[in-house]
Amino acid sequence: MNRELELKAVVPDPAALRERLRAAGAVPGFAGRMTDLRYDRAGELAARDEVLRVRTLHHPEGLESILGWKGRTSRTPEGYKLREEIELPFARPAADPARLLAALGFRPVHAVEREVEVYLLDGATARLEFYPRMDALLEVEGEPEAIERAIVASGIPRHTFTAEPLVEFVRRYESRSGQAAELATVPLPLAAGTA
Repeated sequence: MNRELELKAVVPDPAALRERLRAAGAVPGFAGRMTDLRYDRAGELAARDEVLRVRTLHHPEGLESILGWKGRTSRTPEGYKLREEIELPFARPAADPARLLAALGFRPVHAVEREVEVYLLDGATARLEFYPRMDALLEVEGEPEAIERAIVASGIPRHTFTAEPLVEFVRRYESRSGQAAELATVPLPLAAGTA
């Protein structure tokens, strides 16, 4: 089991962020659409603050899916978001993790889609995220020292990075803009056996 440490911040100027990351030597990784479908069974995972999701990366040559479980959210003494995590990649279309989850009684309950740009920088992963309607975000993952180096390279003020969940970024966006945030443009898929 792995542990995930991360912080997020709103990105005021994505073009400037890209320039700063490249100037710092960041290596571009995946760029494209990333879709997350969160699954639950009668709310049992949400009640335990656990997440079961299928993440799909839309590559030009095809789809790549990752079945993931995340444990209860906590914070380190330094303020990083911390979760235990297990991820299993699936080659698609031959294997579809949604079929396995449906057979176990799990149904899709939440969808998030965004265009992302992933950068690897000195032990950290920095992911620039563009949602259908919300602020652009930068998520930085890694060990604490690597996260801090990536934050410095981003040029975004350190005090704006937080361990808060996505729902808090949504709340602040809606409060500030007066508009409803839109995290996905596609409806949840119907669960097997429903009409």
